[in-house]
Amino acid sequence: MSWVLLIIGGLFEVAFASCLGKAKETTGMESAYWMLGFLVSLTISMFLLYKATQELPIGTAYAVWTGIGAVGTVLVGILVFKEPATFWRLFFIVTLIASIIGLKFVSSH
Repeated sequence: MSWVLLIIGGLFEVAFASCLGKAKETTGMESAYWMLGFLVSLTISMFLLYKATQELPIGTAYAVWTGIGAVGTVLVGILVFKEPATFWRLFFIVTLIASIIGLKFVSSH
């Protein structure tokens, strides 16, 4: 169950980073709503990370959580914010995904 919480927490990390990107693109109340989404997503993400670390080693949990957030945020950047999808960006995203999977397999839980 800790791995499920950690993965969901990582997805909420993607959500809070995406909300920051949308808040940057907007003004007024729309920007305030995106910032509210950021705060809610941040709170949920941190809480789920905390819960996951009750069972998983902190180093592994934090690395996986940030990895999910990094990969997801880059993919959202490419798909939503039209950031470039260069060979090297995609290459390093794949290596990051492989590292996350590797940490899962070598974890003691």
